[in-house]
Amino acid sequence: MVLPLYDDNPFKLPVRPIVTWLLILANILVFLVELGGSDAETQAIAVAFGVTPTALLGGTVPAPVFTLLTYMFIHADIAHVFGNMIFLFVFGDDVEEALGRRRFLLFYLLCGAIGALAFVASDPTFEGPLIGASGAISGVIIAYAMWRPCAKVTVLVAIIPLRISAFWVIGAFVLTQLWNLEATGKSDVAYWCHLGGMLTGAVLFPLMRLPGVQLFECVRTPHYPGESAGARLTAA
Repeated sequence: MVLPLYDDNPFKLPVRPIVTWLLILANILVFLVELGGSDAETQAIAVAFGVTPTALLGGTVPAPVFTLLTYMFIHADIAHVFGNMIFLFVFGDDVEEALGRRRFLLFYLLCGAIGALAFVASDPTFEGPLIGASGAISGVIIAYAMWRPCAKVTVLVAIIPLRISAFWVIGAFVLTQLWNLEATGKSDVAYWCHLGGMLTGAVLFPLMRLPGVQLFECVRTPHYPGESAGARLTAA
C-alpha cells in the first residue's frame, strides 16, 4: 500500500487552502456524528444520504438527486475517512491554489457528483448506498498530476518512507483503479466512481485553472497564481 504523507511545499503556498481544510473538517465532523450513533443509526445515515442507484433512477425516495452531493461526506469506518482525507490533505491545497477557492469547491463537488453518476451507470440495479469522498478526491489527484507531476511526494510504502515524484505516486493510483474495474460487484470499493471522478478532473482542470497556471509544470520554482514572474517562491 502506498500512502502519501506530504508533498514538497507543505503549508508554504501563497494563499491558505481554506476550502481544503474546511472540506477535511466537514468530513471528520460528519464521521464523528456517525460514530456517536448506534449501528442502526449509522446505517440509516448512509441510506438517507448515500447514493442508491435504484432510488436515484426510480425516484423512490424524496429528493435523491441531493445525495449526489451528500454521499461524499459519509464514510464507512475510520480507515475509509482517514485514507480519503490524507489524499485530500496532500493534494488538495495545490489544486485549490491553481483553481482559486470558489472554483476548487465547484470542481471538487462536480468530480464527486459525476463520479457517483459513473458508478450508477456501471451498476444501475445496485441497491446499497454509495458513500465516501473518493470520487471527488480522484478528480483532485488527477488535477495535481496535470499541474505538478514532478513535485516530490513523501509516501509510506508498507512502513518505509520514500520521497518520489508525484507522477509515480499518482500513476500507481490510476493503474490500480483501472486494474480493479473488473471487480465491480465483487468489491466494496466503487472503482467506477473513482474513474468517473478522474475523467471529470482531467476535463475540468484545464478549463477551470486560473490564468498563469501551466499544465505539467516541471520546475522547482513554480509560478503560483497571482504572483509576478519576479516573485516566485522556492519550493522546499
